[in-house]
Amino acid sequence: MAFEHIAVVGAGAWGTARAGRAVLLAARDRAGAELLVDRRESPRLPGVPVNENVGIAAVGAEVGRYDAILLAVPSQHLRAAARTIAPELRQGTPVIACAKGIERGTHRFMTEVIAEAAPAALPAILSGPSFAAEVARGQPAAVTLAAGDEAVAAALARALGSSTLRPYHSTDVRGVEIGGAAKNVLAIAAGIVAGRKLGASAAAALVTRGFAELFRFGRACGARPETLTGLSGLGDVILTCSNAQSRNYSFGMAVGRGDPAQASGVLAEGIFTAPVLVEMAKEKGVDMPIASAVADILAGRTSVDAAVEALLTRPFRAEG
Repeated sequence: MAFEHIAVVGAGAWGTARAGRAVLLAARDRAGAELLVDRRESPRLPGVPVNENVGIAAVGAEVGRYDAILLAVPSQHLRAAARTIAPELRQGTPVIACAKGIERGTHRFMTEVIAEAAPAALPAILSGPSFAAEVARGQPAAVTLAAGDEAVAAALARALGSSTLRPYHSTDVRGVEIGGAAKNVLAIAAGIVAGRKLGASAAAALVTRGFAELFRFGRACGARPETLTGLSGLGDVILTCSNAQSRNYSFGMAVGRGDPAQASGVLAEGIFTAPVLVEMAKEKGVDMPIASAVADILAGRTSVDAAVEALLTRPFRAEG
C-alpha cells in the first residue's frame, strides 16, 4: 500500500495546500483548472506556488483510477464530488474526506456520504488543528487520519506525511469526524464572544463548556475519549476557537459585532453544521446549550445578548 498515485479533488486552499504529495490536483470545474494551470497557484493561497510536478485537470470520472483520492471540498459539496469519481473507482480505493461537517437533510457524516455516493470506496477522514496557509508554507502541523482498516490508515499516514506535516493514524472514524464538525460550531460561539468583547474569562468558560458538549455528543455516538481529547478534537478546538484565521471564528466575530455584511462574506462550515448537530443531539438526548444558542442566533430566533443571558441564567448544577 504505497499509494504512489494520489489525487486531490478541490482547488481551494486546502486542496492546493496538500497538492505537494499528489500526482493530480483536480479542480471542480474546467475554468478553475485553467486558472491553476496558468497561474500555478490558488487564488485562496496567493504567493504559494503549486509544485511543477503536480498535474492539474478538471475533476472527472478518471480521477477514480488513482490509488487514493482526497476530497478537499466543502462538506455540502462532498456527495457530488464522490459521485463524480465513483464510476471508475476500484474496489477498496481509499477516498479521504478533508471536510469538517455533517450533511444537511441526511444527518450523514462525511465518510457515510462517501460510502453512499461511491460504494467501491474505502472511506477515510483527515482532520486536526491545521490552517491551509500554514501547511502550504511548510510550517509544522499534526493531524489525524482515520479509516476503519488500521493498516490502510497507517499506510495513508505514511504516504501523506512529510517533514512538516505529521499525520497520526486511527480507526476511530466517527470520533475524528465529530471533533472536526462540532468544533466549527464552537468556534462560531467563541468568535461571537470575541466580537461582543465579553472578555477573556467568558471566552475560557465558553470554550471549556463547549468542549464538554462536544465530548458528551461524541461519547453518545461511540467515539473514543482519547480521540475527542486528541488532535482532531481538543487540538482543533484550541486552534479554531482562538484565531481569526479560522473562518468559523471570523464569522462569529462578525456576528458578535453585529456586522452582517462582513458575516455574509465568510464561508464557514459551522453555519450548516449547527442546526444539524442540535437536531442529532436532541435525538440522542444530549444536552448542548451552546450549540443550540449558536443555531438559534444564526436562524434569527434569538439575539446574541438574549442567548448570553439565557446561558448564564441556566439552573446551577455540578460540573461535568
